Amino acid sequence: MVAAPALSPPANKAPGKRREPATPMAVTVRIPTTMRPLSGGSSTVAVEGNTLSDVIANLERVHPGFADRLLDEQGALRKFVNIFVSDDDVRYLDGLNTAVPAGATVSIIPAVAGG
Repeated sequence: MVAAPALSPPANKAPGKRREPATPMAVTVRIPTTMRPLSGGSSTVAVEGNTLSDVIANLERVHPGFADRLLDEQGALRKFVNIFVSDDDVRYLDGLNTAVPAGATVSIIPAVAGG
C-alpha cells in the first residue's frame, strides 16, 4: 500500500493559524469635570460605536446616567450640551447619526452661561 502524499497548506495561509475576526476599535470619550462622577472620576472612557448614538448607548451601558444628561425626553441632544467628534460639532454634521471613525475622540462640552 502506498501512502498518500501530505497536503501542504495553501500558500497564503500559515499552518495552524486561524484568521480571527477584526476586533472593533474603541473611540475615546472625553468627560467634562461636571460629569466625571458618572464615570467614576475618569476624564476619558473608551467605548465602541459606529455613530454618536452608538457611542452614547455604550457609554450609558458602562456608566449609567450619561443618557439622561446628554439626551432629552425625545432622545435628541440636549441644548445645553455640545458634542464634538474629532473637533467637529455634531450639530453641524448629522447629529446623533454622525459617523464616529475608529480611534476618534468624542468630546462632551457642557454649555456655559453667564452674564
